[in-house]
Amino acid sequence: MKHWIQAARLRTLPLSLSGIIMGAFIAKWRLSQEGGIWDWRIFVLALLVTLFYQVLSNFANDYGDGVKGTDKNRIGEAESRAVASGKITATQMRNAVILLSILSFVATVALLYVAFYPTNIREFWIFIGLGIACILAAIGYTVGKKPYGYMGLGDIFVFIFFGLVSVCGSYFLFTKSFDYDILIPASAIGMLSMAVLNLNNMRDIVNDELSGKKTLALRLGFKKAMVYEIILLQLPILLMLAFLMYNGFQEKGLYYPFIVMILIFPFMKLRRTIMKIQEPKLLDPFLKQVGILTFMMAVLTAVGLNFVN
Repeated sequence: MKHWIQAARLRTLPLSLSGIIMGAFIAKWRLSQEGGIWDWRIFVLALLVTLFYQVLSNFANDYGDGVKGTDKNRIGEAESRAVASGKITATQMRNAVILLSILSFVATVALLYVAFYPTNIREFWIFIGLGIACILAAIGYTVGKKPYGYMGLGDIFVFIFFGLVSVCGSYFLFTKSFDYDILIPASAIGMLSMAVLNLNNMRDIVNDELSGKKTLALRLGFKKAMVYEIILLQLPILLMLAFLMYNGFQEKGLYYPFIVMILIFPFMKLRRTIMKIQEPKLLDPFLKQVGILTFMMAVLTAVGLNFVN
């Protein structure tokens, strides 16, 4: 059981939950302004679905990189990769991926049934398709003949699914509507998710070059990938400020939502620290830190908007 828990990589879970929290509580604030009802069952099921997706993704990545030999000489994290280290066989991990895929789909259907049935049948089927796309994206990063993670497309997919789909999708589950300003916090979460992936790929840049895994970080080179990282860590907090000002909280004298701006300081310190790193393997601790800061951004936004309600 210990090896399965390690393979699930629990430190990635706060990042995956951030988009759901952000979208759900922005929806809660907006529904309160319109006299709508916020369904807590949707929130709980959405969290469950996201957890299944994340663990599925981690298992699939472990399996895909393991059978391709990518993890053979990985720096810093090789011990935690179950298939590469032989702690879990490739067959066992493949079966776990299949099981998680089924559980993810069942949980997705349950979530969409509660959210849309019987009054929004068209949306139910659209989101079923979106759920299947999420499952395929979780698996396709490293699994298959042409995994998109090996072609440098991981950043784009992470932005779409961890940012746009997660935040905008969860928002729609509650409101049954789409407001264009939700794209702003969705982009903020998406960029921070890209920042985590880029740090991961910068850390593994030497091993990925040896194994033929052409990530965006490898294509850019370490120095340019570092510039890219700093941009990804800078823009999200500015986007959140833009979202709050767009909705006119400052004009209404409502300053509680701006509590999220306190994250300017830890983000500033984090950027300065990362910029000093010269050895790729020393980047590993920062993955968790960026994930926690992303989670805090979602939670502080939720708390600030709740005070408005």
